[in-house]
Amino acid sequence: MFWVPLLLVTWAAAAVSCARLCLAAVRAAGPAGPPAPDRDGDRELSLYETAFLAGGPQRVADLALVSMHRRRRLWLAHTGWATVVDADPRGADEVERSVLGAIGPEGQSRTAAVRDRTSAADPVRALADRLVAAGLAVPETARSSMVAAVRGVRRSTALTVALASAATLLPPEGHAPDARAMTWFALPLVLTLGCLVIARVEVHPYTRWASPAGQSLLTRVSRRDPLAAVAIGGVHALDDPALRAALVPGQRRGR
Repeated sequence: MFWVPLLLVTWAAAAVSCARLCLAAVRAAGPAGPPAPDRDGDRELSLYETAFLAGGPQRVADLALVSMHRRRRLWLAHTGWATVVDADPRGADEVERSVLGAIGPEGQSRTAAVRDRTSAADPVRALADRLVAAGLAVPETARSSMVAAVRGVRRSTALTVALASAATLLPPEGHAPDARAMTWFALPLVLTLGCLVIARVEVHPYTRWASPAGQSLLTRVSRRDPLAAVAIGGVHALDDPALRAALVPGQRRGR
């Protein structure tokens, strides 16, 4: 009965991971707090708000970098360096001032490092807090716990497949499970796969940056403005191959 302990491990892993996913979904679906004025259906999103709801803090940093590059405040080289070219560098807002602070007094820094520092800066965190308070963004705690729970169910699925294969291939002749015994391995596999399918349909909105209310507002944003297109679609929406290469690691110039 070499396979019985392996079966118990698969059942335990499947039960625990699916229970964690259910608990995370219940917490994420709970009330986020009292209604806020920003939940009004007529609210219009700013470009930074659009960027955050569509792609999170890194999208906000990308939007600021693209905006400053287009206004010739920065030069984003395809080699991966950001350089201040304005003789009197002053950010138009707090996020742009964070970009300049991330570049540093020498006026040049790696673009990836500038993006990371800007996305973690206080103005972007304050923007996130405002959107969460308005009910338009998913709280980071709910989002991270949901992502971790889904990842746990995926690992349990892989573990079930691995242990079922081991139970079939590793034991000596005469000790391998028969077809009827293998159906017991199929049950936790069906459980975890079923949870993943349900999560894809019902839970997926809680793994995004925008809440359902925020997603509704995102659908009203026009992409005709190039910066709005970047806010919604990211740097891949850029029509300038050189600028796209400066912001996308491994992107070849001219693609």
